[in-house]
Amino acid sequence: MSVASPSAPARPTPPGPPAPGAHVRRKRRSSTSSGLVPYALALPALFLLFALLGYPMVRMVVLSFQNMRLRELFAGLTPPWVGLDNYTKVLTDSVFWTVALRTTVFTVVSVALTVTIGLAVAMLMRRVAPSIRIAMIVVMMFVWAMPQLVATQIFRWLVDADFGVINYLLTLIGLDYESHSWFAEPLEGWAVITSLVVWAGIPFIAITLNAGLTQVPKELIEAATVDGASPWQAFRNITLPILKQLIVIVTTLSAIWNFGLFTQPWVIRDGRPSSDYQTLATYAYSTAFKTNNYSLGSAISVITVILLAAVMVFYIRQMFKIGDVD
Repeated sequence: MSVASPSAPARPTPPGPPAPGAHVRRKRRSSTSSGLVPYALALPALFLLFALLGYPMVRMVVLSFQNMRLRELFAGLTPPWVGLDNYTKVLTDSVFWTVALRTTVFTVVSVALTVTIGLAVAMLMRRVAPSIRIAMIVVMMFVWAMPQLVATQIFRWLVDADFGVINYLLTLIGLDYESHSWFAEPLEGWAVITSLVVWAGIPFIAITLNAGLTQVPKELIEAATVDGASPWQAFRNITLPILKQLIVIVTTLSAIWNFGLFTQPWVIRDGRPSSDYQTLATYAYSTAFKTNNYSLGSAISVITVILLAAVMVFYIRQMFKIGDVD
């Protein structure tokens, strides 16, 4: 009698090769979803900005195409529509281009000084003792937190022609600065305003770049020093490339802030800045509220916002690039 042999257990079937293009589709889906993450994270902030600034911006743009006068303002009447007349007046006015050039030159000079000095302070912070570094951060945070109005009033007192400390100290060392007016010459006046803006902007740059310097590997610096590299060569070839993205970010932010300069020249000139001390922001305000030409002031503001928007687009792109690298 024959006995049937037990059947052998079935072997699991090995999985077959993935369908053509499946890996490519998964990779594409993953890269697409990760590419949308920065935009999704930016949506809440953009929504808040549009909620707070949307109506004023729309109202300003509409007003720039109208001719708002005191009669319409007090009577609540709809201003007459003038189309592009206000923009034509602004763009063909030589005063506007002079103010725009002055604002641009000030922005370039002040941002260059702020970033350069801020980077130097950040490098110094990495070389001092931790207790000294903490003290520097605390002092700079106080400077950063000081309101612009208060800081401007302090600088205004420092350079006062009759009671200013600067004139007093310069007179003590033998210079003829008694009752010297720092705003009689525009170059000296803008040197004071630029010093104020740079002084107030250094803390943000220095503290931010100090945080970035903590990411520079010490081993690379030590290896470069052993290989005979000078401190400048190590800084240029190792430190600076690592800080490049961060420097671009703080430079762009400083340019946006300084291009919209208003408080410092307005307050330091007692609310009556002469033509030599006008920036785009003060020029738009003076045109709108001192000459009661609200629509023309709105057109100047719209053009200023457009110029700033170009810089803001660059800033946002840099932020997304950093997010992609991380």
